Amino acid sequence: MSEPTASPREARPPVNGQRRHPLGRLARRVLPFPKLFVALVLLWLMLNQSVSPGQILLGAVVALLASWTMAAFEPEPVGFRGAGAALRLAARVLLDIFRSNAAVGRIILTEGVGRNVTSGFMTVPLELKSRYGLGLLAIILTATPGTLWVNYDPARGELLLHVLDLVDEAYWVDLIKNRYERLLLEMFP
Repeated sequence: MSEPTASPREARPPVNGQRRHPLGRLARRVLPFPKLFVALVLLWLMLNQSVSPGQILLGAVVALLASWTMAAFEPEPVGFRGAGAALRLAARVLLDIFRSNAAVGRIILTEGVGRNVTSGFMTVPLELKSRYGLGLLAIILTATPGTLWVNYDPARGELLLHVLDLVDEAYWVDLIKNRYERLLLEMFP
């Protein structure tokens, strides 16, 4: 007895690396990001602290409009892997934000009075090319007191960064590349 074969529709590979939408093309047009839709409706209901029919309908309309807006951006698939790297990165970022808060506080309250604080701009060469990885790095650097992501040049792969207390550029390059970028490359290959 022969094994049942998959129908031609089931056997087709995913388009552009994406899985097929379970409800078909029409459903994909109406609701392009179903998980985003559900998350936004739930967030709407939680923020309004009500599950009345009016709030559900209004939340659904807002979520639907947001889903259509997101579809207009045509985001590339995320391609995330490395949950362990994500946890290590989160721990490092929390620790670094705490340390940076203490350092910036020290500069403002004590050291800034008696010495010249050397703030400045510097460039950091990056190997990271993923939009999602670069976006996460921008959030990390901007959320860390004393540093600010200014610009990224994709043609040269260079990040322009402002540092409040720029004493040693090599230290900052090493910190960003080895502490953050290495883990981001694991997460977003």
